[in-house]
Amino acid sequence: MLGMALAAIDGTIVSTAVPQIVGDLGGFTVFSWLFSGYLLAVTVTLPVYGKLSDTFGRKPVLIAGIILFLIGSLLCAAAWNMGALIAFRIIQGLGGGALQGTVQTIAADLYPLKERPRIQAKLSTVWATSAVAGPVVGGLLAGYADWRWIFLINLPVGAIALWLVVRHLHEPARPRPKTRPRIDWAGALAVFATGTLLLTALVQGGVAWPWLSAPSLGLFAASAALATLTVVIERRAAEPIIPGWVWRRRTIASVNLALGAMGLLMVAPTVFLPTYAQSVLGLGPIAAGFVLSVMTLSWPVSAALSDRVYNRIGFRLTAIIGMSAALLILLAFPLLPYPGEPWQPALIMLLLGAALGLFQLPLIVGVQSTVGWAERGTTTASVLFCRQVGQSIGAAVFGAVANSVLAARLLDAPAPGLPDDLDAVARALEDPGALSAAATDHLRRAVDAAVDYVYIGAAGAAALALLALVVLAPRRFPVITETVSTEPVVRETVATETVTEPVVSETVATQTVTEPVATETDGKQDTSA
Repeated sequence: MLGMALAAIDGTIVSTAVPQIVGDLGGFTVFSWLFSGYLLAVTVTLPVYGKLSDTFGRKPVLIAGIILFLIGSLLCAAAWNMGALIAFRIIQGLGGGALQGTVQTIAADLYPLKERPRIQAKLSTVWATSAVAGPVVGGLLAGYADWRWIFLINLPVGAIALWLVVRHLHEPARPRPKTRPRIDWAGALAVFATGTLLLTALVQGGVAWPWLSAPSLGLFAASAALATLTVVIERRAAEPIIPGWVWRRRTIASVNLALGAMGLLMVAPTVFLPTYAQSVLGLGPIAAGFVLSVMTLSWPVSAALSDRVYNRIGFRLTAIIGMSAALLILLAFPLLPYPGEPWQPALIMLLLGAALGLFQLPLIVGVQSTVGWAERGTTTASVLFCRQVGQSIGAAVFGAVANSVLAARLLDAPAPGLPDDLDAVARALEDPGALSAAATDHLRRAVDAAVDYVYIGAAGAAALALLALVVLAPRRFPVITETVSTEPVVRETVATETVTEPVVSETVATQTVTEPVATETDGKQDTSA
């Protein structure tokens, strides 16, 4: 949990100190790369760390990730200009990719199926606490100390996490492989390069340059060419970084697509709701953050209780119920009155967190339970990778939607020279004295309409997640029971069901599977893959 906290608190604590950082180092035109560079490094390294943890074990990968993150933090604190700070943030992200994927995998390794919701809920509380504490701590350090302390504060937390992991994390003994593991360095480099170009095009398109400009088109073309090269390399590799079975198995492929769609819809509350709260409702930054943070309060509670649902009706149906509720909640947001009261969007976010907790955790627990130890790191990393890519695509798509709606609404503005993109409008509304009452009201209504369309788009992403589960996912997830040499076999039972103990081999195709619910019998299509 301490290791996860390093990655969880990073984004929220840095964002509050941006004015102080820019004031000290300059580089206002490129400061967004403080976040984009970190996100790129985390996302593109997730598949690599997943494969490495399956090959060499979780503990060395987690230790390396913590050390790399702390080195990046120390370098960030010593940065002398914005370029150096961005480069050191990328180093931080290289460590953050190991933290996010490996901690989730270790949770599945250490705890049996019936205990994973409790553990995953505790990990969710780390993100919830970070969402609330990060802006507060970052604001205090930036305002009363120095912005460099937002990076230095990682050092004692990371040192304690490192000591605890080294001393107390003991992985079960595994048989040595008959042949020396071969690392697919060419595949790792190809995945890294493809992801970097694609995410750069998505993050910077429409911001640093127009979508149809030469830089955007060139980056998309280059990423498509590299993606083709990556497929060729991975198909020929003996131990590919992203093996083909990740997409050939229906369960894993459907969960990847569903969580990718969830990453897409998450952009609406996390990116656009704070702007809505400040520009339309007139709240301050702290109050706007509270409107969003209520979602992080209901999410872990719902996740912790989700096992009572999926142990009765199965992982797939539980996730379908959660995303169906999220779809209705997202569609309710455009129905809120203008300008409305702060408790109204806060209630929407509270319900949305509960719905998404019921959706995400059963899918992660379920898909981790369909593979053995040797494939769990790769599987978990693929799920998180798809979610991160979904967030990047969502930021690009919904940003374009919001700005186009805003520009259309401002064509008949009561005053000339009003800004026509969301960021500029938000800055203009921070100084209402510079605008007439009619112009201010017009801008607020334009922002309200833009965010409404974003939430409608998020509802469309929720529909895509439901489609992936309904069409692709098997009716029942094929859960395996894995024998670990240092631990007893855990038999998952519900009520009076009879569960047979399977013989576990190195490949899922030859494993006997069982189900967490007595009536679950439709997983054979997945295992035949």
